[in-house]
Amino acid sequence: MIPRPEPQLIARLQGFGTTIFSEMTALAIAHDAVNLGQGFPDEDPPAAMVEAAAQAMRAGHNQYAPGPGVPALRQAVADHQKRFHGLDHDPDTEVTVTFGATEAMAASLLALCEVGDEVIVLEPTYDAYTAIITLAGAVEVRVPLRPPHFTLDLDALAAAITPRTRAMVLNTPHNPTGTVLLPDELDTIAALCVENDVIALTDEVYEHLVYDGRHVPLATRPGMRERTVTISSAGKTFSCTGWKTGWACAAPPLTRALRTTKQFLSFAGGTPLQHAVAVGLGAEDAVYDGVRERHRRRRDLVVDRLLAADLPVHRPAGGYFVTLDVAALGHDDGETFCRWAPEALGVAAVPVSAFVRDPGPVRTLVRLAICKPDAVLEEGLDRLLRAREHRP
Repeated sequence: MIPRPEPQLIARLQGFGTTIFSEMTALAIAHDAVNLGQGFPDEDPPAAMVEAAAQAMRAGHNQYAPGPGVPALRQAVADHQKRFHGLDHDPDTEVTVTFGATEAMAASLLALCEVGDEVIVLEPTYDAYTAIITLAGAVEVRVPLRPPHFTLDLDALAAAITPRTRAMVLNTPHNPTGTVLLPDELDTIAALCVENDVIALTDEVYEHLVYDGRHVPLATRPGMRERTVTISSAGKTFSCTGWKTGWACAAPPLTRALRTTKQFLSFAGGTPLQHAVAVGLGAEDAVYDGVRERHRRRRDLVVDRLLAADLPVHRPAGGYFVTLDVAALGHDDGETFCRWAPEALGVAAVPVSAFVRDPGPVRTLVRLAICKPDAVLEEGLDRLLRAREHRP
């Protein structure tokens, strides 16, 4: 479906309508469907974080935060990076708090890209990257992760680099495929960035949701500490997506650049929530382990049940999502299926075709969110499997 032109919208944003995630959630609400589409959890943050937010409000932390973020949170982020990844960051000059990871990515790309610069992304591509690159006047260059295993073709990545390449956006664990880039892959990527003077922007919001292998930040690889903006947030780890509290860690020159644009996007906000996230980041290892194991169990619940029903499904190495091929349910188009299923089956999903330019290779694939309680997942799967008896 081609969006109608918006006469008041600038030319380069024509075609960017309501996100597919909002569309599918709206359909889920309209039809009281189980929402396995948009990636938000059905549970609350840890009680200690909720209480910390309340205490911060009662203590009077209700006005503007400093532009770079509340000092306690910047210190907590620096401590987190050292604790889990061995990365040393100065909280004053190398850590910036943002309104979620999306603002961190926007502030970085808007600060670092001139009009006409090329930015490499992995495809399937989270739609916010495309929109931000377009706003910056840069040119998006996509390197595909090809189904069914969604592995990165490093030769294709190398071939995509040109003299106009300014930056590379890497999302690992990857949304929507769940691919986790391995250390040897990261080493090759690092060598390409260094050789070609490319800046890396890494979206690591699922860093604590790796089920097979381990999360390795690109900034830990040789030559990358000074040329990487490492982006993450509290939303996925602590089930507080509505708090929109994220951060960017980078060497001082990159930090100064992104802070320049960030101050004119939101300046600062969410002050009591920043104090609460600082508490969350300092949680015991058992809290982080519990988050990972809970979602690993959910991944296996969904994948194993779909496999038992003889459905082709990709078992992700990390993240919030499982990819299913609905051709085995008798449907030849994932987008049509996703628009039909909320009313017909009472379950919502997201078509993987929404993340690509050429839908051909992924036309029948849909993304299912696994960040839900077991009972919700079981009910959603029950409804999904009815598709064999109900066709559009």
